[in-house]
Amino acid sequence: MTEKTMTRREALRILAMASMAAGTAGVFPQAVFAARQKIERPNIIFILADDHRADHLGCTGHPFLKTPRLDRLASQGILFENAFVTTSLCSPSRASFLTGQYAHTHGVKNNLTPWQDENVTFLERLKTVAYDTAFIGKWHMPGRLPRLRGVDEFVTFTVRGGQGRYYDCPLIVNGKPTPPGRPYITDELFDRALAFLAKPRKNPFCLYLSLKAAHHDWRPPKDLSGLYKNEKLPLAPEADTWVTMTNGGMWAGTAGPLQYHYRNYCRVITSVDRQMGRLLDFMDQQDLTRNTVLIYSGDNGYFWGEHRLIDKRWAYEEAIRVPFIVRAPGLIRDPGRRADQMVLNIDLAPTLLEAAGLKPDPAMEGRSLLPVLKNPQARGREAWLYEYFTDFPYNTPGMYAVRTRDHIYIEYESRRPPELYDLKADPRQKKNLVGSVSAKELERFRRMLSHLKPKGGVK
Repeated sequence: MTEKTMTRREALRILAMASMAAGTAGVFPQAVFAARQKIERPNIIFILADDHRADHLGCTGHPFLKTPRLDRLASQGILFENAFVTTSLCSPSRASFLTGQYAHTHGVKNNLTPWQDENVTFLERLKTVAYDTAFIGKWHMPGRLPRLRGVDEFVTFTVRGGQGRYYDCPLIVNGKPTPPGRPYITDELFDRALAFLAKPRKNPFCLYLSLKAAHHDWRPPKDLSGLYKNEKLPLAPEADTWVTMTNGGMWAGTAGPLQYHYRNYCRVITSVDRQMGRLLDFMDQQDLTRNTVLIYSGDNGYFWGEHRLIDKRWAYEEAIRVPFIVRAPGLIRDPGRRADQMVLNIDLAPTLLEAAGLKPDPAMEGRSLLPVLKNPQARGREAWLYEYFTDFPYNTPGMYAVRTRDHIYIEYESRRPPELYDLKADPRQKKNLVGSVSAKELERFRRMLSHLKPKGGVK
């Protein structure tokens, strides 16, 4: 397949999948969108990568990682340069994207606490105004698969505790065990996403595409196995080959040399970017681009030896920052710009609801980003709450933090002393200012955090 045109075999596979999903005898390229009527509400596509750090894109300055399709998306929309997650851990963050709520509200506090079926997702709200909806990919919240109200098509996997695997990953399609059609999971999920988009319909659609990549064990497609093998790695000075075996790294599934894993991590991100090219080209070919809000983000960042850590369970920049790219023709003023307003994972749901013309949900704790999309000078938030709840067997204490534009102040439930960093003067968070700032200044941050966090503390 060229970057602009998919092969005939791939096109036929996607159309056949769309035909089966639609329950029709056949779907032909010239008729796929014949039934589409002009609609006022935009289509919506949200793509959630796993463990994708904010600085691991070509357009955010990575020294060798090539992501031309994601860079293209950013050039056509807005790249939010200060995007964060409120809990840097898979399950809580994913639930926050879906509900627009903090973990202490939606109840998925770590990778051990199950999803509560009474939680309301933005998919459920969109269904009330006749959206065709699909959740395709990684669910990864503990317990049984959920009863997702308002979801027409639910494709996921439960193998390896919901993590899935990169090769030959068995699927569950609308409750039925189903073998994959492709050996590599990222390719398979994008195939199913394109098949959903190809179905003839009269309603707008919302696709939630949740990827396995780029979570460990970082197995790239075979044709990318040698990519970046000669590149000098931009690892932190405190990182070393065997940091993967310290500070709980073994529990994170990272045994082995850091450099080996890091190159594969970059290769896996490249494989995601390649599939993004298929999606963007398909949207252009089928005239979907002009009326579709497309958002790409990650569920958290990842440490690659910074602070002598691996994994993501701490309130440091490498873990809490994520890529957040929005393309929304007709909504974005000055596409191609970069926004410095602080945005959060809990902002996704209210943003999509407002874009669809729905009233705000008072239970959502995020805020719509539409004012920022429409006006580069729109005011952003001044501070927000980070929270992490302990989960066995990881030896990471529960914590709360308040992140402002220039500082982060962290309190732990353990005897570990609090931390305060000036992020402009010390972006790598090496100098803890607690003990060197005035008592009045420290008290200001304590009060700010106390105001934001829920009553009762970390549990």
